[in-house]
Amino acid sequence: MAIEAVIWVSAGCSPPRRSRPSGAMSAERGLPADFIRRVNSTDPDVNAWARFERSEMAARPEFDALFLEEATPTRWVMAVRGAEVLPLLYGDLRPRVLAAMLACKARFKVGCITNNVTTGHGAGMASSAEKAAAVGEIMSHFAVVIESSKAGVRKPDPRIYLMMCEALGVAPEACVYLDDLGVNCKPAAALGMTAIKVTTEDQLLADLAKATGLAF
Repeated sequence: MAIEAVIWVSAGCSPPRRSRPSGAMSAERGLPADFIRRVNSTDPDVNAWARFERSEMAARPEFDALFLEEATPTRWVMAVRGAEVLPLLYGDLRPRVLAAMLACKARFKVGCITNNVTTGHGAGMASSAEKAAAVGEIMSHFAVVIESSKAGVRKPDPRIYLMMCEALGVAPEACVYLDDLGVNCKPAAALGMTAIKVTTEDQLLADLAKATGLAF
């Protein structure tokens, strides 16, 4: 089946990184470098992050307390409260990837599925209103944006991918799906999408070019 849509993980395909911004905290407190990602990968469907991204709890006191409970000293050397992690969320805008997204928009339908929480500014959870405006400008190019915090369902639940297909009016087999987490790519692939696990910018652009037939 011919490609009709390209579905992105976030604006510029650069989601909020939960491992990178925690590096300084990890170094200061003797935590593993991938501390936040490791906490979030434990019981990924029902842990604090999963429930927060589905808007099943507020940042305070529920998420703050539950994240602290999940990051107990016996498991992670030193406990970290959820409130300490929230300010570290951010995403980077990548000009080359943005240009690729706009090229895709000229040829295909484009959508964005993002796991996010009700913190910061806007869908990208930006740290400032200025950055939120920049992200908002990019988000405006997508035909459909589905935010987990508003939809009440998050990746990798297959329902959120099907919600996007329905909104775009396309079959899963006609979609290219991009995500930097393999766990989110698996259900997309199982539904019939051409799933691309993003590891680097160059790899993303090369694999996207191969899948769409476009040159970036």
